[in-house]
Amino acid sequence: MEFKQAIVVRTDLKMGKGKTAAQCAHASIEAMEKTKIKFPDWVEEWKLSGTQKVVLKVSSEKELLELFEQVKKEIPTALIRDAGRTQIESGTKTCIGIGPAPENLVDKYTKELKLL
Repeated sequence: MEFKQAIVVRTDLKMGKGKTAAQCAHASIEAMEKTKIKFPDWVEEWKLSGTQKVVLKVSSEKELLELFEQVKKEIPTALIRDAGRTQIESGTKTCIGIGPAPENLVDKYTKELKLL
């Protein structure tokens, strides 16, 4: 079984490349930490198989939150809110991190999304 992590980023915020990268890093770490608590075997398998990640996009906060609400019922998922120190307002929901989890489970929720 293959494992992967998905990061889903809002494009409507028009964040710079560095800001986007930082938000994705926050999402990756927080989602992995949540997964480690609930499904430690998933994290170990993911690490052993190369820590595959995919970065995808949505075009609005509404899309991001709808996806978050669906996925979190089945896969540990982290919703990232910005601290507001640079480009965007404090508390802005920027992205979500999903898993790591079995690839087919992640794809169940993300297969229609486009790459960032």
